[in-house]
Amino acid sequence: MVDEKKKQTIFIVEDDVDLCEMLTAYFRVQGYDVKNANRGEDAVTAIQEVLPDLAVLDIRLPDIDGFEVCRKMREGRRTQNIPVIFLTEKREQTDIYGGLQLGAVDYITKPFDIQELRLRVRNALKRTQLTNQFNPVTTLPEGSIVSEQLDKLLGQPDWGVVYIQMGGLTAFRDKYGFVAADDVTRAVSVMIGNALKDAGSPDDFIGHTNSHDYVILTTAGRQKRLADRCRMRLQPSIQYFYPALDRNRVKLLPEAERLSIQVSSMSAADNNPSEVRALIRTVPGWD
Repeated sequence: MVDEKKKQTIFIVEDDVDLCEMLTAYFRVQGYDVKNANRGEDAVTAIQEVLPDLAVLDIRLPDIDGFEVCRKMREGRRTQNIPVIFLTEKREQTDIYGGLQLGAVDYITKPFDIQELRLRVRNALKRTQLTNQFNPVTTLPEGSIVSEQLDKLLGQPDWGVVYIQMGGLTAFRDKYGFVAADDVTRAVSVMIGNALKDAGSPDDFIGHTNSHDYVILTTAGRQKRLADRCRMRLQPSIQYFYPALDRNRVKLLPEAERLSIQVSSMSAADNNPSEVRALIRTVPGWD
């Protein structure tokens, strides 16, 4: 059974209503949150809203087929990395290859053993969890890895934390696109890494608290120096993230719509662990 505290969502797309209801009921008993659809177009719309951890797709659907559902998922920024298991009556090699070419993680033919499907779902979700512990743009750790490192650090007497927040990235992404926004995120991570080389130690740790904010875990003796070095590298560089023709107009934008970098630092000398947790409150699993 799945741990209720870490309930994961499965989206089932199956036009056989009885089978769809059976699978939905079965996986809910196993502890998953389960959503479903009987038509491909309905699934495409709902998956964008639900953002499940995994999708089980039948290929033979009454409107668009499961391949097209998967293809549309892969085209969507928010859904492109959702793992897919194809569930179908088709057995031809070309269908298997077609599913795998679209990035499916597994392919099960009917009739199937429900216990085998359960195990394949569980294994696919475990593989995805391991992959999702690193940011796909910067490759820096995030989520539970960062949470565990922070817990370990705050248990020591001489801790220091640098927190780097990037504002305005959503507005930047809306105007210039995902590729440009990813380039900004990647550049910021490189500059933070260079600041660590200049003023940090090999023992210092850097990771994401969310997709565009960063945390450096260090000691009280280095945290202020690292924060100063990050400000020196990052803040003068903000204007250069914009296309050359737009740089002179950036200052005319409302503050909330401009890229910005805020760097904060805290240490055991003048703060307590609860204050750090209040500041860095966006990491999953942190209270």
